[in-house]
This record gives sequence, structure tokens and C-alpha cells, in this order.
Amino acid sequence: MNAQADSRPAVALAASPAAPGRILVVDDTPANVKLLEDLLRFHGYEVEAAFDGESALAALRSRPPDLLLLDVLMPGMDGHEVCRAVRADPSLAMMPVVMVTALEDREERVRGLDAGADDFLSKPLNPPELVARVRSLLRIRRLYDTVQRQAAQLAAWNRTLEARVAEQVAHVDKLQRLKRFFSPQLAELILAGGADDPLESHRRDVTVVFLDLRGFTAFAESAEPEEVMAALAEFHRAMGHRVLEYQGTLERFTGDGLMVFFNDPLPIQQPARRAVEMAFAMQEDALKLAAQWKRRGYDLGLGIGIAQGYATVGAIGFEGRIDYGAIGTVTNMANRLCDLAEPGNILVSQRVMNEVEESVLADDLGEVSLHGFKRPVRAFRLLDLAAGDGRG
Repeated sequence: MNAQADSRPAVALAASPAAPGRILVVDDTPANVKLLEDLLRFHGYEVEAAFDGESALAALRSRPPDLLLLDVLMPGMDGHEVCRAVRADPSLAMMPVVMVTALEDREERVRGLDAGADDFLSKPLNPPELVARVRSLLRIRRLYDTVQRQAAQLAAWNRTLEARVAEQVAHVDKLQRLKRFFSPQLAELILAGGADDPLESHRRDVTVVFLDLRGFTAFAESAEPEEVMAALAEFHRAMGHRVLEYQGTLERFTGDGLMVFFNDPLPIQQPARRAVEMAFAMQEDALKLAAQWKRRGYDLGLGIGIAQGYATVGAIGFEGRIDYGAIGTVTNMANRLCDLAEPGNILVSQRVMNEVEESVLADDLGEVSLHGFKRPVRAFRLLDLAAGDGRG
């Protein structure tokens, strides 16, 4: 197409600090291209030129510009066809397109809008108008790009948040399961990696505590079920608080009894002493409960047995129900010592006594026969903690 000279006086335009942008100028007339290149580069824009529709599309797809300045009337592929091809390409669909035309025909502009043009410039070009329209469309394009980046960031944050929520839910779920067996502090330590996976079977030297309510069978036979459940709830609450306080590992509740052990899954200093201190605290609680129960007509007391030795410790059960348990002679010994204990008594094995003898007052019961043990076992009845030990 023929270039049309602008008869208006030239206007000196000062370069503005417009944000950089890259513009593809498409026109089959080199003089028009040169005019647009000089003007746009003067205002800080990077400019690339194409002289027909086919080369323009090739340039667009190889390195998409920020804005397309497109002549309408060109031989071969005209501006409308180029614009339609641009809008059909998802990677170019949001690029601003300004059509440049010498035609004032309204239908021509409608065709351009229908093809996907964003704006029009009439020839002869008005430089201030050209720069203003370019700035405006690039500002809109930058806003669109910002929104797209923010949307991508938000999507990434959402994915990260979903992953973190899922991780936290899994953490809380695992924490709740671990709290069935361990103190909250120890459960958190395990999840934080401060202790080995306790559910893997392993051998450990542990101190085992069994406790059991004396007189419970007769009480359960004569009392109403609601009374039995209420008494058990009081008992479990008091004993459970002591297990948490002394950071023992609760293996199980067995109705009117409990099994607790120390030194697993996290090794602790003087596990036998920790177990004995807990046992005395539990007996104090049991005495207070017994006084309340007696006023209601219940005659209940607490017997405790403690033993120390090696056990195999880990997960016991199946996928639908897993418990954390210790298996070995030491657990049987603690259980049998508990069976032998009278209300208010704490019976311990020889090994436990060796660990705590300097901090307790005790009676030596000598050799006692325990069910399931072929040989008699030496046992001790603990009477009190030495002054300054455990209770204050």
C-alpha cells in the first residue's frame, strides 16, 4: 500500500519513562515501518519489523511481542487474516493488536473488531495518539500479566496449602494415635524425628508397672453398671494423669487395671525410680478415691507390681487395630507381683529394688511363688520414699 505523508507540523515529543515493551510493526511499506520504528524507539520501546502477514506470524510464534501494530491493507495475507490467526493461537490470544488503516469506513473497523483487534489508528498517524494508545494497551497487558502471575502464584500457594493441610491432618492423626500410648511430649518428639519409629519391633530393657483395683470383681457383681462405669472413669482419669505426668508408656487399660512401662520408646535415666515415684503418687490418688468410694458403699483399693527386664516392644495387632505392647518375662512378673499385692501395696522385683534401694523404705518379703514361674522370686514391699525423693 502507498504511504501517506502527514501534512501536520511535526511535534517534538519528549521521551517518557514508559515501561519497556517489545512491539512488532507489520507493514508492507518500508517507509511506514521506518517511521514507526523511529518513533517507538525514541520512546524506549524495542521494535521488530515484518513486511507481510506470513513473516509476521512466523515472528509472532518464534518470539511473541508485547504488542502488535498491524497494517490492514497488505498483499497476500491482509491484516484481518493475521489478526484472526493471532486470536486462534492460545499463546497469542491476549496480546494487544492495534490495526493501522487509511480507511475511514465504519464497516472496515467492524471487520477489524470482529477479527479481534483491540484498537485502531488512522493514517496519517498522529504521533502523540500512537504513543498514548500503545502505552494504554501495554499497561492493560501488564495488568493482565500481573493477574496471571498472581493467579499462578495463588494456585501454587493453594496446592502448597492443600499439601500442608494434608500433611498436618496426617500429623494430627498420627499424633492422636501415638498419644494413646505415649505422653503428648513424647508423641511430638517421635513425630519430629527425635526418636526411632517405635512401632518397629525391638528389644529394650524396660521397667513395667501393673496396677489393679482390689475388690473390683465383688463391686461389679453387686453394683449397677452405671455405678461401675462411673467408678472406672474416676480411676482411669486419676491414673491416666499420673502416666502423663511421669511420661510413661501406656500399653493398655484392662477394665480395672493398667499396664505402663518406662524406658521405651525413648530411653530415660533411672526408669525404675520413675516407675516407683509414679506408683507412690498413684497410691495417694487411690487412697483419696477409696475414701469417696467408701462413702458410696464401695470397698476398693489399689495393688501395684513393678518389675524390670528385657522385653520385645512394638506394634501388636492388625491394620484395623494396632496396640503398642511389650512382651516378655518382665511383663508377666510385674503382673504376678500386682496380683500378689494387697490394697495399698507396691511390690517390686529384686532388680527394681537394686535400682531404688537408696531412695525407698521397704520390707523384704523373701522368696515368693508367682503363678507361671517355676522358681520362687524375691520380692519387696515398698513402704515409702525417702525424705526429699519423688513427693513434696
